[in-house]
Formats: sequence, structure tokens, C-alpha cells
Amino acid sequence: MNAEAVNPATPGPVTSGHVTPTGSRRKSRPRLDLRRLGRAALLGPAARDRLPDAIGHVVDAHRAHHPDADLEPLRRAYLLAESSHRGQMRKSGEPYITHPLAVTLILAELGAETTTLTASLLHDTVEDTEVTLDQVGEQFGEEVRYLVDGVTKLEKVDYGAAAEPETFRKMLVATGNDVRVMSIKLADRLHNMRTLGVMRPEKQERIAKVTRDVLIPLAERLGVQALKTELEDLVFAILHPEEYGHTRELIVRNAARADDPLAEVADDVRKVLREADITAEVLIRPRHFVSVHRVSRRRGALRGADFGRLLVLVNEDADCYGVLGELHTCMTPVVSEFKDFIAVPKFNLYQSLHTAVAGADGQVVEVLIRTHQMHKVAEAGVVALGNPYAAPPEEQSASDGERVDPTRPGWLSRLLDWQRAAPDPDTFWSTLREDLAQDREITVFRPDGGTLGLPEGATCVDAAYAQYGEDAHACIGARVNGRLATLSTVLKDGDTVQLLMGQDAASEPSREWLEHAHTPAARIAIQRWLTAHPAQDEASGAVPEEAARPFTDDPAPSPAPDAPAPGRPTAAQVLADRAGATVRLAGCCTPVPPDEVTGFAVRGGAVTVHRVECAGAERMKSAGRAEVGVRWGEGAECRVTLVAESFVRPHLLADITEAMALEGAEIVSATVEPPDRQQVRHTYTVQLPDAAHLPVLMRAMRNVAGVYDVSRAQRQAPGV
Repeated sequence: MNAEAVNPATPGPVTSGHVTPTGSRRKSRPRLDLRRLGRAALLGPAARDRLPDAIGHVVDAHRAHHPDADLEPLRRAYLLAESSHRGQMRKSGEPYITHPLAVTLILAELGAETTTLTASLLHDTVEDTEVTLDQVGEQFGEEVRYLVDGVTKLEKVDYGAAAEPETFRKMLVATGNDVRVMSIKLADRLHNMRTLGVMRPEKQERIAKVTRDVLIPLAERLGVQALKTELEDLVFAILHPEEYGHTRELIVRNAARADDPLAEVADDVRKVLREADITAEVLIRPRHFVSVHRVSRRRGALRGADFGRLLVLVNEDADCYGVLGELHTCMTPVVSEFKDFIAVPKFNLYQSLHTAVAGADGQVVEVLIRTHQMHKVAEAGVVALGNPYAAPPEEQSASDGERVDPTRPGWLSRLLDWQRAAPDPDTFWSTLREDLAQDREITVFRPDGGTLGLPEGATCVDAAYAQYGEDAHACIGARVNGRLATLSTVLKDGDTVQLLMGQDAASEPSREWLEHAHTPAARIAIQRWLTAHPAQDEASGAVPEEAARPFTDDPAPSPAPDAPAPGRPTAAQVLADRAGATVRLAGCCTPVPPDEVTGFAVRGGAVTVHRVECAGAERMKSAGRAEVGVRWGEGAECRVTLVAESFVRPHLLADITEAMALEGAEIVSATVEPPDRQQVRHTYTVQLPDAAHLPVLMRAMRNVAGVYDVSRAQRQAPGV
């Protein structure tokens, strides 16, 4: 966690506060505004001399949120941290204790409770001093011990190059039990980023990239916008110095303007709400650097209203909609800009109404409407909630001390699930970055009323692995909103997904599923299976490859015609009128009992067995191949590929698979081609316990309403 000093931003004038309240503040001391401090750090010189050399500022900030908090743990934690770090200096020359104090102050300003602040003061003691975890546990309890352990880095001497990814893996697992672990890590990284300037440029860049790829997305997902936005600006300054400099100049130039269109519209909004007798605070909320940069790239030349938004704070949820109604009635709304994140909160706890109104000069002003509590959560996210995953004391597990987690967000549960299956640190590290880059989440519904949380862009393949884990290898198809769909179908928020599963426990995922897998859990599960089962040579499997690829539309190459397949009749079940000859079953017509068959002598002294009506057998006869008498031996189970042709109708796939299951057929794989003129073609590879039962199965499939033909798979056999 070692932090370095000196801010990377260039010196410059300090602008006014980030948010300007219009109402009176509470009677307690004015709290430091983290957004304002971060803005000042970027626009002006670093304020190293303002860092506290004692715990007074932390206590004041903590009491502003928790007036009745017991401060004794903070006093003892500070004394232990100060004595343990005594003599250690940061690269800037400051006493090292200034770092844990600064990290703790960040969390105190966000409203963290006492346990988090205690652990924050101690977060580097185990890593950088002689203090042990056992000592921390003895003096401060198991919760503080758990938090300190969660943020303690793994040693490079033990893990080498894997130390960083494995440290993050350890941290994420700890976060799954207590989200406060990641809260401390985010505050720690923020202070380190503020004071990164003494590092070599290449190290600054490396740390900034990890912050961009991992910490900022985690801050977004945990809803800690106050930390996320400042981290974005600090990374922006390091990785894109030219764009940062240009954006900084735009902001400074706008701050020097005599007129402020945002202030004018804010006055108009206050007047409208006073006349409607709605109690509200109307604040001007400047955009942070990255936000200004994004707006300038999207809109080109910026106008005054583009540098900020209005924030309206009210007391009750209903007042939010009252404000919205008044603004849309008395001002000119931009209806396309309206979003309701109160009725449908974001996955990171964020709630607010978003709208926009046009000013008299035509400038569009964005407006955010939320309650004071919503604003607290929007700024501090999970930090403001303390430990939302802790169970009540009576429900706490006494056996292992792990916290029950009834409300863990879906993205965190998915992340914890797939990280267990990540085979090595490199795979985990690259997959983590990819997963965190997916910054939007959708919810899809199961037929039983349950839901699945998936990242935007997820497909039916992802839904299958999210619901069934590795059992999803047996998935043969899906219905989305009642309609038959390919497994590659991209799901939308609110879709209903029914996954259709085969009965064969040894079912195989298709290699092509990797192209449609969007989530790490799905990709890792499929890749792990493929690694454990190297791709079969085409000559070793007679089942057509496309039949083994559920719901893909791409054509597959033809397999070799003489290849036996697992589960199909073997040479031991076929008797040939040629002593000692090796018998092979042709892949072009997949003969099974009680098919009428014939054999042909091929190279190497083998006999290949075809169905009598097979086109390949006809060509062999025409080519003068010697025909060999063959016959079936004892009855046995078999694997066979069937083609069903039907009209499109709801629930057709479910009815066909149910009819097949009732006849004892286990579906190994299936392909459903896209409908053509309201007709659809299904291909099923099934396992039968008795080959003699095949005609009964085909008849049962034909009896399904909408099915007008069922036949054995016929493929063009190549010349032999």
C-alpha cells in the first residue's frame, strides 16, 4: 500500500467549491467536500502541509456522521499505527503515518463507521511493520482483523509476478464476505494516486492503468461515485496529459466567465419550486474533468451549461416526482433525456431522476433529482451503508465466522464464482479486467419467476452457465420470450429465458460456444472442458459435427464416412462375411439396428458398413467396389441422428423434446436452423437404450403437433 508524494497535476489557480449549496447546513461543523478537495488538487498545488499530524480531523469528520460513535478504538488504533510506522518515511519525505491518516479521513468524510476507520488506520501495519494479524485481532477484534487481512498484499518473494493478481483475487474474495475491504482499498488507492508524482513516469503509468482497469470499475459497481470520479481525473492526468491539459484550460476559462447560465437556470428552478410549495435544495454541480472531456468530444464546442448540472435535493421519494412534474410543466423539457433510476435503480444502488430543460437562450441544462438519502448513497455507495452483508447477531454463523450475504449484488457473486475456476493468475487477471469493463447489467427472468443478473451483451450461453454452472454443458437450446432462439441470441433487459437441457450427463459443449460466451464464468467453464477433452479427430467420431453444436448456424465440415462414435453400435455388434476383417460403421448414413446394411471392402482390408439406401453405397457399387455381406449381431444401445421438419409454433421445441424423453431417448445434442417461410428444421443426436426402439421414437416425434416429417440424417458421402 506504500504511497508516494507530490501531485501529478500541474500548479494552477484553485477554483470555487465543487457543489454550492443554497440552503442552510446542519449545525455541526461544515464537512470537508471530497469533490472540492480533489478538484483543488488537480487545479492547484498539492496541500501536503494540510495533512493532519494527529487524529483530530478524522474524529471531527466521523462525529459529523456518527455523533454517538465510540472513539476509543480510533484512539488506540492511531497510537498503534503511529508507533509502528515511527521512523518510516514516504518518498516525499513525510512521516509514513500521514498516509493511513489521509486514507482514514477520506473514509470518514464518506460516512464510514468506526470499525472501518479503525481498520483503515491499521491497514499497512501488518504489511509494513512488525505488527501481526493476531495482535490486531487480540486488540481490536475479529472484524478489524478480517479487514486488515483483506487489504494486506501478498509478498512478491512468495508469489513472484503473480503477487499482484493474486492479491486482488484475495481482496475480492474477502470483499465477498465484507464489502468494507474494498472500501479501504479504494480510499488507499485514491490517496496513492493523489501523491504519485515522485514515482518514475513508467511506474506512474503502470499504476494508473491498473487503477483504470480494475479499481475505477469496482468503485463504480460499489456506487462510490465520490472516489470513482476523482480517480478517473487522476488517471486522466497521467495517461492522457495533453487532453487533460486542454480540458483543464477549458474548465479554468469557463470558471472565469462573468455570466453563468447554470446559475440563471438554478434561480428559475428555485422560483418554480417555491411557487409549488416544494421544499428543495438546488445546487450547481460542476462536471469533473473526464466528464467535461467526454462532453466536448461528443458535442464539440462547449457552452456554459455544458460544464455542470443542477442537483435538486428533496426529503421524500414522492417529492422527486413532484419536482419533475413542476419542471416539465413550467419549463421546456427535453423529453428524450428523461431517465427514472428511482423506480429502476442501477445495479450499484444509484437512484435518481434525470431530466433536462432548455433555458431561454436555448442552452440545455441537465437536472438530477433525488432525496438527501439517495444523494448520500450516490456519493458514498456501500461506504455509507457500513457492512450491508453482515447478518444480524442472532443469524451470525458461530462455526466459521463468515458473514451471511443475502443481498450481495449479482456482479459480485458472478465474479466470486468464476474466479474459483480461473486456472492461473494470468487468466484471472486478464479475465477480471474484461469482466469489469462490462459496466452495465441486465436482468432476465426465468419461467419459475427467478431472475438472472447478467452483463449487457450476454447471450443464452451465458444465461445457461449462470443458472446451471457446468451442468450447462447439457444445454440444447433456449426459448426467449416464448419463442425458439439460438444459444447465440443476445439477451435484453427484461427478457424471459427458458433453457432447454438434454438428458445425457456426458453432453459436450461446442467449441463455437466460446464465440457466444460473454461472461467469464461461461468462457472459463467451456474452455476448461475443451482443455480436458481435446478435440476429437474427425475420423474418430461419426456423429456429424454440426449435430454436436447446439443452436449454431455455421456450416461444419463433413466427417470421415467410416468413423465409429461413442454410444453407437461398434464392430463387435456387426458380423461380416470376411474372417478377420476390421468392421467400420460409415458416418455418412450412421447405420444402426435394424437398418438393412451392406458392406464394402476398403483400403487396409477393412469393411465399411452402409445402409442399403445410402448414396455412398450406390457410388461404391458404381465404382466396382467389392460388396461384402454384413449383418447385425445382438441388439444394443445406439446413438443416432434424426431430422425433424416442422411448422413454427410456440412451445414446439419443448413438446418435441418431451415426446423424445417419454420414449427413453437421451438428447446428446441438437441444432435448430433459423425459420424459413414459417418452417423450421431440427437435428437431434439421441442415445437409445435399444436400437430396435428407433421406429417407435420417430413415430412419437411425428405425432407432435406441427411436425410433418422425421427422418434419419442423410449426408453426402465422399468417395472412398
